[in-house]
Amino acid sequence: MSDTIEKIKCLIIGSGPAGYTAAIYAARANMNPVLYQGMQPGGQLTTTNEVENFPGYVDGVTGPEMMVQLQEQAKRFGADIRDGWATKVDFSGDIHKVWINDSIELHCETVIISTGASAKYLGLPSEQHYLNMGGGVSACAVCDGFFYRNQEVVIVGAGDSACEEAHYLSKLCKKVTMLVRSEKFRASKIMEDRVRKTENIEILMNHDTLEVVGDNQVVHAIKALNKTTGEVVEIPATGFFVAIGHKPNTDIFADYITLDETGYIVNTPGTSNTNVAGVFVAGDAADHVYRQAITAAGTGCMAALDAERYLASKE
Repeated sequence: MSDTIEKIKCLIIGSGPAGYTAAIYAARANMNPVLYQGMQPGGQLTTTNEVENFPGYVDGVTGPEMMVQLQEQAKRFGADIRDGWATKVDFSGDIHKVWINDSIELHCETVIISTGASAKYLGLPSEQHYLNMGGGVSACAVCDGFFYRNQEVVIVGAGDSACEEAHYLSKLCKKVTMLVRSEKFRASKIMEDRVRKTENIEILMNHDTLEVVGDNQVVHAIKALNKTTGEVVEIPATGFFVAIGHKPNTDIFADYITLDETGYIVNTPGTSNTNVAGVFVAGDAADHVYRQAITAAGTGCMAALDAERYLASKE
């Protein structure tokens, strides 16, 4: 551990739209925010090629470009943006202690958690290849479905989110093939019925994804195994959507912050407040419903304003 302890008025853990927006508001409020960007500076949007649904970008913007702009905007107002990630916290006292990279100890008056959530993927080499290429693999139908209008796509998943995303895609795409890995849905009956009644959604039960097939640049088809018959099928598709859930990046807070059964931080409704006074949450670390850049940015604003009011109440 470090021999020196740095005292910080407002620490922001994590970047992305939530963290950077919190930094912009906190800096403008003279809270001298320090933001540690985490293991994926810029968050999930850095893996998104085109963002066309964020207000103000008439012609769209790439995810990485948007994150650079938000970061530079926060810096312009004096936010201290740093590399590194939180590895341990102690929120048991009035001073909130956070350790960065297991070596730097910070004592913070307020903390804003914007560590986000990571989409779960199947882990296939071909899936990861086309995900990194930006050539047809996505974990967000609302974000990327627009790019597959009038095309055929495949989605894998069996829960409510998968059904919701399949139904969303069905309004845009010519055909949606839904791969369910077991013999039954995990979704609620009403969501299952919705996809079953949608004409251009074909449901293949008891199918495993074997490979994402393409030309090294873009996706052409999905190879799947029918576990009942042993037959391998190749489904024509230009897009492959993975809807098997997200994992919030909140493990290090579990001893102090109230989490729900899946690990999302529980905040007081209508605020960014957690169960620990002076600790606030923004973005996908608490949001398992919307998971959009614009909603994350909105909660980043809320967290900074809540932190400012908390500090004012302590004076």
